[in-house]
Amino acid sequence: MTDQAGEFARNDRNRVRRGHKRASYGRELVYGILDSHFLCHIGFEKAGQPFLIPTSHWRDGNKLYWHGSSKSMMIRHLSAGNPAVVSVTQLDGLVLARSAFSTSVNYRSVVAYGTPRLVTDRRAFDDQMKRFFDRLAPGRWEQLRPMTDTEFKATGLLEMEIEDAAAKVRADPPGDGDEADYPVWAGVVPISMRQHAPEVAPEGEAAPLSHAVMPDYGWPFEGKG
Repeated sequence: MTDQAGEFARNDRNRVRRGHKRASYGRELVYGILDSHFLCHIGFEKAGQPFLIPTSHWRDGNKLYWHGSSKSMMIRHLSAGNPAVVSVTQLDGLVLARSAFSTSVNYRSVVAYGTPRLVTDRRAFDDQMKRFFDRLAPGRWEQLRPMTDTEFKATGLLEMEIEDAAAKVRADPPGDGDEADYPVWAGVVPISMRQHAPEVAPEGEAAPLSHAVMPDYGWPFEGKG
């Protein structure tokens, strides 16, 4: 839940204890980090065994969505009313300090908690899948062959209301300025995701996907030629 200040309420589950000065519970920052990428990791427990599954996600308001095979263990377990935790991290740089102890990384991360449910309504399913494909490549959902009833039944779409969440961010230089006289280079080496020029499928000469319709994730684009 969120309070009137636009923050997720702090509790024993989402409170950041280590490095708490880097933490934020603000909804705007949490949503921004969740939207900055489409790769997440889903954590849950089944019969005492922890599981961590990488998958693609997207957000609609205060809800997170992801999909998979309707027969997969993750979909079946989480659609039965079991809680989950979703983690998204962007690595922004290597922080090379003058000692191993002070070396770190710059990053933006979110951990969100909730109890997923299965989306069974076909219209809601199609609306969310369109939202997902618009994140990958705007306008592509309308160009695709329509999904069949068999494919719909084989796909499990989960929806999770974000009950609480926390963001943690580091965007600083090395914190060992008091050792500036030690004779080793110190600083930040930036790291970013990079989009490359599309490669046409070998089976045909379909209309190429231009850079103009690619979404802006804040990543640099590297063309060819």
